[in-house]
Amino acid sequence: MTSRYPAISTDIITLFATRNTHAVEVAVLQPADPFLDMAGEDLRRRIFLTESETGQTLCLRPEFTIPVCLDHIASQADTPRRYSYLGEVFRQRREGGNEFFQAGIEDLGDRDTAEADARSVADAHALLSLVLPGQSLAVTLGDQGIFEAVLAALGLPRGWRMRLARAFGSAPMLEAALADLANPPRNGQLSGPVAALVLDGDLDGLSRHIAGGMEEAGLSASAGRAPSDIARRLIEKAELRSVRLSDEAFAALKGFLAIDVPLDGAAQALETFAAGAGLSLGAALEKFAARARAIEAHGLPSAKIRYDAAFGRPLDYYTGVVFEIAVQGGDRPLAGGGRYDRLLTLLGARTAIPGVGFSVWLDRIEALREKAP
Repeated sequence: MTSRYPAISTDIITLFATRNTHAVEVAVLQPADPFLDMAGEDLRRRIFLTESETGQTLCLRPEFTIPVCLDHIASQADTPRRYSYLGEVFRQRREGGNEFFQAGIEDLGDRDTAEADARSVADAHALLSLVLPGQSLAVTLGDQGIFEAVLAALGLPRGWRMRLARAFGSAPMLEAALADLANPPRNGQLSGPVAALVLDGDLDGLSRHIAGGMEEAGLSASAGRAPSDIARRLIEKAELRSVRLSDEAFAALKGFLAIDVPLDGAAQALETFAAGAGLSLGAALEKFAARARAIEAHGLPSAKIRYDAAFGRPLDYYTGVVFEIAVQGGDRPLAGGGRYDRLLTLLGARTAIPGVGFSVWLDRIEALREKAP
């Protein structure tokens, strides 16, 4: 370990060793496509891109979850398996340096998802308690799965469910989506060939048309959204304009998003909401309740952990629980994580592998330690 590493690195690595993890190192230079396709709009804007001699689009490692999952798939390692890491990531940031250290754990293959989720929250909490002794920590939980179950139970068409699911975790995006849902925008002006392909819902044909136009204009598909992504969004937008949610369903959705309660009362609050709205949340609610019990079994103070139904994290690959931990009254998270059960399949795994993990921002932790008396 070099002197560049934060002083708390040794303590963190020692903690990881007690958590039955395999320390892993992944390359700084990564293929860019997985991040451009799956990481979410917020992270895509911050990635440092470059190109190999063969023309492959690469990027400086902007986070660890995707590289660790790719490394796991390539190594064909058995599961369940827990990986730990500590190293630099590279992102354009409004505050702080563009190179900073992160550490975390990725927990792959454990089929007891409630226990794995609870362990991830508990490990993140234990790490912060170790390096910030005496600080009061605030934990905020959300649940992508519960949110998507509510959207499905309300009978929203697939296009709307996808748009709202993507917006979950970004308050401005979610607010804009809800505004459009209440008052669908008028059709935009599209060129003749594009309008026809959109009307027919021809995703493949529209993707080829957009790719041809980008090639003629000298635009690289890797510089932004892929042609298939642009085509999918255009078709979705056309479908969305034809839907207006009923006043009752819209009020139910707004009522759900207003739920913000301590974790020990969250399952009951969700049951009460579902009964009042005449909705069935089924397996999603059962998983939520099992996770809450598992978190309490880990000794975390569930009465002091907050469940915010509108809380998400701005990464597209999350499928279940999402969480952040900050110091009480702090305005920036020190740790963040969540469940990503579809990610490894999308990255090329031959069988479905459930996953959950978290990372911590070491520069933010160091700044707090320097301020401590």
